[in-house]
Amino acid sequence: MTSTDTPVVVPRATTGSVPSARPGGFARLLALARQLASFGTIGAVCFVIDLGIYNLLRATVMPDGPIAAKIVSAVVSTAVAWIGNRFITFRAERQTGRRETVREGLLFAATNLIGLGIAAACLFVSHYVLGFTSTLADNVAGNGVGLVLGTAFRFAAYKALVFRSTDARSKELSE
Repeated sequence: MTSTDTPVVVPRATTGSVPSARPGGFARLLALARQLASFGTIGAVCFVIDLGIYNLLRATVMPDGPIAAKIVSAVVSTAVAWIGNRFITFRAERQTGRRETVREGLLFAATNLIGLGIAAACLFVSHYVLGFTSTLADNVAGNGVGLVLGTAFRFAAYKALVFRSTDARSKELSE
């Protein structure tokens, strides 16, 4: 090239992707959005399952057993949530061996118990500490604020602790 030559810029073929400051940043954000949408959908389905089984049991075989009916409905909906999240939301990160699957299931159960504790703590604070004792206040605290905080905790714990394959950990360390 001589001093009178003008450099020519040839545009690269575009793939339709949006450039990001970090390589893979947009792709990661998109993957996270898909996980959140999947997680939310599975959660909504499990909420309907929990509510449906609870009310079915109360209307049929357990009319005088609200606690037992709630335990049964919670166990069934939690099992469906584990299967759904394991095979849909976190399928790329899940464990594969028998031992790892048992570990994952136990961590999933523990995470759900902590999430339930978060919702119960919100209800406790609202009802007993702040003195908001109406049915509406109890529902807002337990099934509104508590459900949102518990769900946020569950998603973060599932992503960080429960569905963590060794392949995902080593891939993350190499980046």
